[in-house]
Amino acid sequence: MSQLLDIQQLKVDFTTKDGYLTAIRDVSFQIKAGETVCIVGESGSGKTVASKSIMRLIDYENGKIADGDIRLNDVDLTQLSQRELRAIRGKKMAMIFQEPMAAFDPVFTIGNQIIETILAHKQSSTEKARKRAIYLLQRVGISDAELRLKQYPNELSGGMLQRAMIAMALALGPDLLIADEPTTALDVTIQSQILQLLQELKTEFGMSILLITHDMGIAAEVADRIIVMYAGGIVEQATTLQLFESPHHPYTHGLLQSVTTIDSDRSKKLFSIEGSIPGLSDLPSGCRFHPRCPYATERCLNEAPPLLDVNNRKSACWYSEELVKNDSWKKPTLQTTSDLQRPRKKEQPREKLFTIQELSKFYPLGNRTFSGTSSFVRAVDNVSFTIEKGETFGLVGESGSGKSTLGRVLLQLEKASGGKVLFQDQDLSKLSNKELRETRKHMQMIYQDPYGSVNPRWKVGDIIGEPLQVHQSLTKKEKRIRVQELLEAVGLNKNSSERYPHEFSGGQRQRVAIARAIALNPQFILADEAVSALDVSVQAQIVNLMQELQNDLDLTYLFIAHGLNIVRHISDRIGVMYLGQLVEIAPSEELFKHPAHHYTRGLIGSIPIADPRHQREIISIHGEIPSPANPPSGCRFHTRCPAATARCREEQPLFREIDSGHWAACHHPA
Repeated sequence: MSQLLDIQQLKVDFTTKDGYLTAIRDVSFQIKAGETVCIVGESGSGKTVASKSIMRLIDYENGKIADGDIRLNDVDLTQLSQRELRAIRGKKMAMIFQEPMAAFDPVFTIGNQIIETILAHKQSSTEKARKRAIYLLQRVGISDAELRLKQYPNELSGGMLQRAMIAMALALGPDLLIADEPTTALDVTIQSQILQLLQELKTEFGMSILLITHDMGIAAEVADRIIVMYAGGIVEQATTLQLFESPHHPYTHGLLQSVTTIDSDRSKKLFSIEGSIPGLSDLPSGCRFHPRCPYATERCLNEAPPLLDVNNRKSACWYSEELVKNDSWKKPTLQTTSDLQRPRKKEQPREKLFTIQELSKFYPLGNRTFSGTSSFVRAVDNVSFTIEKGETFGLVGESGSGKSTLGRVLLQLEKASGGKVLFQDQDLSKLSNKELRETRKHMQMIYQDPYGSVNPRWKVGDIIGEPLQVHQSLTKKEKRIRVQELLEAVGLNKNSSERYPHEFSGGQRQRVAIARAIALNPQFILADEAVSALDVSVQAQIVNLMQELQNDLDLTYLFIAHGLNIVRHISDRIGVMYLGQLVEIAPSEELFKHPAHHYTRGLIGSIPIADPRHQREIISIHGEIPSPANPPSGCRFHTRCPAATARCREEQPLFREIDSGHWAACHHPA
């Protein structure tokens, strides 16, 4: 294969009020024609800066290429003006962004924006461009392409919008497609569809793909080669098989060990890399990974290792060759689903903390049907289950399935439209505001975005101390001591109370949120996507912390997430929601070993596996979740179910116990 992209010694600086800040340094790699290369690493490692530098988009973000070459088909992109680059962007290279809603102009239709891209680069009539746009939308799996062409970005779902963005990126048949975390914000089912689509389009259009991701499972499935970045530099380059079979850099080794798989031992703590990635303004001397590396020596503290050729790959570690021969260098175990045969321990029935009876939450749309009745969004529709004291109840399902709404109604942050929520046999809807406020001491919440859920102008000590001030009569000294105890309990320095949220990393901010949640010694915590936005190693740290606190404080969790491997690891039982209803509940191991509902099977089958040698059976769920304002008749999943029959289309299945503790709503359980 010929060389398509060649990057040599790339250095990128950003202008700040304190002068220049170097974001990436000495970055060199190549991409061949028809090849898929993945760049992996934690947030702050420089992955996105590297990808935007190729497109020269950093020029619009106070960035500049301070040194190095970027050659695309032997054309040095660093020497081109923005006018010359506009002729290349789209035609020779195109980019898919993580957040498509921010990439589309909200005031123009999808069709206008795709057609404009085609007309700007090709001598083509509007009619031909329109036909090309329709073809592209159909090719990326969007139904009713002519209708979608006339719609605005806000009228499309997240998965559909990402497909439309891929269609726009492919409009001119580029040689290089750069995809920056294209599936991070998507559900596992849509993620699987998008990855399959990219693989098909790569073959059809003869493209090369540069994929940015922090998901090692995705990298294992799609990449020919993998580049590992850390703190603005490359620490390892290898083929996918080489990297997963025998990582040569301690950072890569740690990343692979941090991956939670469908077979991870739930009785053990998750592995995590200690500490966090350093800030660009405070980089350590020598090897940048040495403060977190268990193998660091004096030489690592003082000398930065170059990217060396070791065993037919590249590694920036002084001791790679020695480490891989050492017995202590325990290779991450690459397991397969056939290993999942561990029997579940039988436990005594526990006391019920929450009892949810026929719970519903409808939102009126404000318009009426022809019969004169109002229409509603059925966010939660007739849901019944229990949460036992001391357990972790996992809740999974695609976006729009009603998970977060259910959680908010449980805490009475929203009033139910019907049904009951009993907390310790007490109907929460019958409580006065004063009584509810008193009960709320026992129920707390951890949000997905800890920065967005706290006052950024408050110091951490005030954020954690607010519940103490509201619910307890403490002196300033007692409150300060309690806040320091809470900071230490979540693994932070007790003197951190005087710092502001922006001075912490994402994982540290989530620890602050957890400290606030446990301040009043609650009985129950709702964790709503609490680890979804975190890197794999930080995610492992937070999950371990939550499990330690659960044991120490006898906590009960409702753990909502779309990362099924993490949910399996932390949960005792798991509930699966689809379109406002529970379709399955089972003990964690049982659910993954013997999923009864076809939706659950599809969710599990869509999980990417971090092992390039494992050829899994892809049980992909096609299409997207229907609108909760107009759910299908019969079984709500029948429009996407491979096993649907006429009965499924007409008759809603009962939620029934098919085995001891295993419930499912399916006419034909798997």
